[in-house]
Amino acid sequence: MALGYCASRREAEGWIADGRLSLTDGTVLEDDPRIEPARLKADGEPLDPAPLTLILHKPVGFVCSTEDPGRLVYDLLPARFRRRDPVLSVAGRLDKDTSGLVLMTDDGQLLHKIISPKRKVEKLYQATLARPLRGDEAAIFASGTLTLQGEKTPCKPAGLRAVSDDGKQVEVRLTEGRYHQVRRMLAAVGNHVETLHRAQIGGLDLGQLGPGDWRALTEADLKAIFAEQVSKE
Repeated sequence: MALGYCASRREAEGWIADGRLSLTDGTVLEDDPRIEPARLKADGEPLDPAPLTLILHKPVGFVCSTEDPGRLVYDLLPARFRRRDPVLSVAGRLDKDTSGLVLMTDDGQLLHKIISPKRKVEKLYQATLARPLRGDEAAIFASGTLTLQGEKTPCKPAGLRAVSDDGKQVEVRLTEGRYHQVRRMLAAVGNHVETLHRAQIGGLDLGQLGPGDWRALTEADLKAIFAEQVSKE
């Protein structure tokens, strides 16, 4: 394994023999010297960092789990990412009919930090409802007493507000990650979610990423994930 990828020594030697490895100045490697990863390129591209964390704008129709039927979010990424060891895991899955911000990482500690309820990392969702809000739903969400069907423990306090004049466009802010939580919470107050989009995790948003686009996170991005949480403590 090298730089987060599984490869046999023979495969690595094959890359050198085929001229696929070069230095940043364009010099093609002809042997197996000890070179800093930052100076290497594979197929003309800089090597991916290890560990690797990326942000993806998931379109509707893609699934986050290999156990679910349908096109995988991994299909939106370079094929080489499937060979990483440890594998890239989704930090907070979205269902097939939900679009928006997905974080993927092979950093186990970071993954746990993002999804742990103790960290209280807030997620912002934008939803289109079948019917306008009645007016009492925000108080119910904020009360910490709303219990979902089939569960015994009530949801933690969450934010809900209308963002359109007709009351059908709403924003929901959660610090939990229960199964289909936004849809189920709104169903519990007598409404139905027609479209759902995750716009933000912590202080990180999609920026200019279009559906299906992705990019590796910078150190500033990683800090932004927890920025809003820190500001509230």
